[in-house]
Amino acid sequence: MKIYTRTGDKGQTSLVYGTRVSKTDLRVEAYGTCDEANSMIGLSLSHLHDLEFEGKDKLQEAFHRIQTDLFHVGAELATPEGKQVGWVLKKESITEMEEYIDELNEELPPFKNFILPGGHPAGASLHVARTIVRRAERKAIAIGGEVNPLVIAYLNRLSDLLFVAARFLNLRLGRLEPTLHE
Repeated sequence: MKIYTRTGDKGQTSLVYGTRVSKTDLRVEAYGTCDEANSMIGLSLSHLHDLEFEGKDKLQEAFHRIQTDLFHVGAELATPEGKQVGWVLKKESITEMEEYIDELNEELPPFKNFILPGGHPAGASLHVARTIVRRAERKAIAIGGEVNPLVIAYLNRLSDLLFVAARFLNLRLGRLEPTLHE
């Protein structure tokens, strides 16, 4: 299979079921932004390869599931209104994220000031992923009422998890997060 098709050379791409749209279509922008977030999560995980710390395996497993879920989110966003979605996002994915957020948050010291993105490269990368997910959420909302509400809820909760997981990684890896100067 060739990686290039030349079908996008004139600024169009296909949604699921072959509907041709501009590469600037809101759906393409939304699922492309999810792909960007997915890649940034992968970058963050790559920083953990040679490190050992309590909770690493669970964190990697959780984010592997999330990376898979982001493909499901992308499929939802790439499916034209009125068509059957091939990979359906499940509410259980949101519930699992909420439980993991609560679990990680219990171990974190309360923050007394705004946290600036930074710390260990793995944590800083999750902060970047969080901002990308927020952009994906805004783009999905801009599509309008035809987007599955679970997609919006999933992206909203994922940004929360990314914030807490970044703090967790920075704590476990002994890197203080910068805070605002008063």
